[in-house]
Amino acid sequence: MAPLLEVEDLFVEFRTRDGVAKVLNGVTYHVNAGETLAVLGESGSGKSVTAQAIMGILDTPPAVVTGGEIRYHGENLLAVSDERRNDVRAEGIAIVFQDALSALNPVYTVGFQIEEQLRVRLGMSRRDARTRAVELLDLVRIPNAARRVRQYPHEFSGGMRQRAMIAMSLALDPEVLIADEPTTALDVTVQAQIMDLLKEIQVARQMGLILITHDLGVVAEVADRIAVMYAGRIVEHADAVSLYRNPGHPYTAALMDSLPRLDQKGSTLNTIRGLPPSLLDIPPGCPFHPRCEMAVSRCGTEVPGDHGLGFGRVSKCHFAEELVSRV
Repeated sequence: MAPLLEVEDLFVEFRTRDGVAKVLNGVTYHVNAGETLAVLGESGSGKSVTAQAIMGILDTPPAVVTGGEIRYHGENLLAVSDERRNDVRAEGIAIVFQDALSALNPVYTVGFQIEEQLRVRLGMSRRDARTRAVELLDLVRIPNAARRVRQYPHEFSGGMRQRAMIAMSLALDPEVLIADEPTTALDVTVQAQIMDLLKEIQVARQMGLILITHDLGVVAEVADRIAVMYAGRIVEHADAVSLYRNPGHPYTAALMDSLPRLDQKGSTLNTIRGLPPSLLDIPPGCPFHPRCEMAVSRCGTEVPGDHGLGFGRVSKCHFAEELVSRV
């Protein structure tokens, strides 16, 4: 079965007064129908920029796509007209932004913001659009939807606003949903509710779901496959079970080691030494080598290629096979 969405060898630069920031450096991943792909990495690794490139909402300038393809059902979205891109963005691929309060317009009711795209895209009457907006709010389990649809974003709690954003993104029944840090700033109970909701809707609609996050706990519960990003690159790509059981890249292993564990009660949490590199000046060779416990002189001069680890697993590390064989 062909993937719904494919990102292949994508390069993006931010051309700033301070220089050229190489934000994405050959990003490649795909998502299939009914599948959840989690994209992991520290802040600044390029997770959200990739999502914005897919949606075609990068600020240009300073952002410039310098190479690669983004294919939806095999069609390269970087080579189509703006009109076609708008059609795909509305009805094929949708996004849930991480800050619902900023994403929602404060001067319009939540219902109006859902109804607008139904009227514009589907030609619905105001009455039909209002009925559908109430149905969508019901779908995402917002109580008293018929009343809530007339309220403004500031009258919703954080979790309710996030649910409203999900309802808005589902209005045109997309095939691919990108959830960009959908549980940021929510308490643990609400996080679980939001993730359960996304999973339930995805299964019911057989959507492809791209979950962008840095929360390893959330990923373990919902992901089928995981792409780990560092300095604008996918450094490891594997199924969720294999990656958690046996990481194939030192960066992935370091992320796993930084998780709190019950058997480490009273001890200091493990951390990754140093800081992520400046994208204005990415180190030569492997970009992770200044922070890597396994680094040798080769790592500072030679960019690692893809090392296949079997069953579709890929790692960009000179010592990937050695790392996996330790367990």
